[in-house]
Amino acid sequence: MKSKCEVRYASHPNDVKSYDTTKIREHFLVEKLFVEDELNITYSMVDRMVAGGAMPVKESIELEALPIFKADYFTSRRELGVVNIGGEGVISVGDDVYSLNYKEALYIGRGDKKIVFSSKDSNNPAKFYFNSVPAHASYPDKLITRRDAIVIELGKQEECNRRVLNKLIVSETVQTCQLQLGMTELLSGSVWNTMPAHTHERRMEVYFYFEVPQGQSVCHFMGEPNETRHIWISNEQAVISPVWSIHSACATSNYTFIWGMGGENSDYTDMKPAPTAELR
Repeated sequence: MKSKCEVRYASHPNDVKSYDTTKIREHFLVEKLFVEDELNITYSMVDRMVAGGAMPVKESIELEALPIFKADYFTSRRELGVVNIGGEGVISVGDDVYSLNYKEALYIGRGDKKIVFSSKDSNNPAKFYFNSVPAHASYPDKLITRRDAIVIELGKQEECNRRVLNKLIVSETVQTCQLQLGMTELLSGSVWNTMPAHTHERRMEVYFYFEVPQGQSVCHFMGEPNETRHIWISNEQAVISPVWSIHSACATSNYTFIWGMGGENSDYTDMKPAPTAELR
């Protein structure tokens, strides 16, 4: 098993105004998350958020503490939210074993020393996408199935944004320190997400896009509302969204994305709207 970690430093919005396409992608796009029998992690200095992926095929993958943590194990001072976007998988957390089907989530609290990812079928491997943030306390692990999620239907067909919001790891479903995570599914014929756009200065966010059909792309919009930028991304890629940035997208097909948040406020409604007509 291989482990790879890339560190991303925070960027000031005034500096980002001068970034060209290459630099924007270098700072904010997470291109490769799933490689056979490999652990891939991006560590963002924005709220110390980690975005990672593990695809166990021929062997299990242990979630190791990386050197930047300066800790004995991954969750020594962190909590973790995992979503399986592949075949049926298993996560061992200490002596406990959790089976995760497609689009099911697991919250793992601070202090669980050994975490191992496995697949039930190597021909249809699990793909574990995860977000992790610092934690000040230890809360119980919890499996969140599709039935456990808080489901909200949003948007309008005539505005191309009919979507189903699945709140997976939120204060209403499981106790966490600061991590909030959910999944939004765009219905057929809808391509816009998170419109009207917004910012929230007391928490950052990572958007992970998947179920993007072969040959299709997502255009993710970021930046200050009056100074936006865009990133073209492919299936199973993620974008780091700083606190000052909007986070919205339009694609050439419908798709699904996972949003993970960290910061000092876990109130889902704490946001500053950016009216569509005022975006620049």
